[in-house]
Amino acid sequence: MNESGLSWDFYRTFLDVLREGSLSGAARSLGLTQPTVGRHVDALEEALGYALFIRTQQGLSPTQEALALRPYAQALESTSTALLRAASSQGAGVCGTIRITASEVITVEVLPAIVTELHAAYPELTIELMSSNRIEDLLQRDADIAVRMQRPSQGVLIARRMGDVELGMYARKDYLARRGRPLRIGELENHALIGFDKETAFIRGMKTQMPEWRRELLALRTDSDLASLAMLRAGFGIGICQVGLARRDPELVRLFPKRVSLKLDTWLAMHKDLRDNPSCKIAFAILAKGLEKYVRGA
Repeated sequence: MNESGLSWDFYRTFLDVLREGSLSGAARSLGLTQPTVGRHVDALEEALGYALFIRTQQGLSPTQEALALRPYAQALESTSTALLRAASSQGAGVCGTIRITASEVITVEVLPAIVTELHAAYPELTIELMSSNRIEDLLQRDADIAVRMQRPSQGVLIARRMGDVELGMYARKDYLARRGRPLRIGELENHALIGFDKETAFIRGMKTQMPEWRRELLALRTDSDLASLAMLRAGFGIGICQVGLARRDPELVRLFPKRVSLKLDTWLAMHKDLRDNPSCKIAFAILAKGLEKYVRGA
């Protein structure tokens, strides 16, 4: 085995072949030619002394050795991208690249206005947005700043509480006109309910407050919060929505506000190593201001 002289490019190519399942797919993803991708894989296999892929009619199938190598290559990828972001953000002024991660709904529905304000104030700052709920994104440096719906417990993170995002039960006016407005929680079983597919810790907590919200009663099941929100806005039925988002849509009507009021503990976090990075400090401050405003309902 002689891998000491290998370029990071070879490991990056290896990861893309794993993800795409073929040399041609990896070539398109990386902007390389297929022969170049093939040479990278061959060089890596020769240096390691074992095969990484089995050639089949369907494409390339990873060997057990390749699967064992994948997490280490992913760690290299995370470190490399974090290094490039940090390097591009050094020097005078707020510039370079920062990567922000948040849940689907926050990324699509809440962050656009805040990030637009950030970019308008600091046009030389490039922003990358990633939808994810994994706190590990910060620990592994896959992202610089994260919006999370739980308190981060890791000591290497700087965390600031934004407050509680309230969730309520809603339906569109036209749906209620068709099906009638439920006057008691028990009447929900006669309605088209929008809810979860796989049960999570949050869903289990929600069911303690709403035992009627059972999977077998759901007319539409999805684990995508964005899909659930879209179906609610389309008038499919009754679902759960952030109160701050529902306020923007005059067609949405809140049901059982005293009975159904769920809270999402919302935090903004970043890695301690970035506390002196001017771009991250500015982005963190503007994100905090915008998120606190949203949580307050302003």
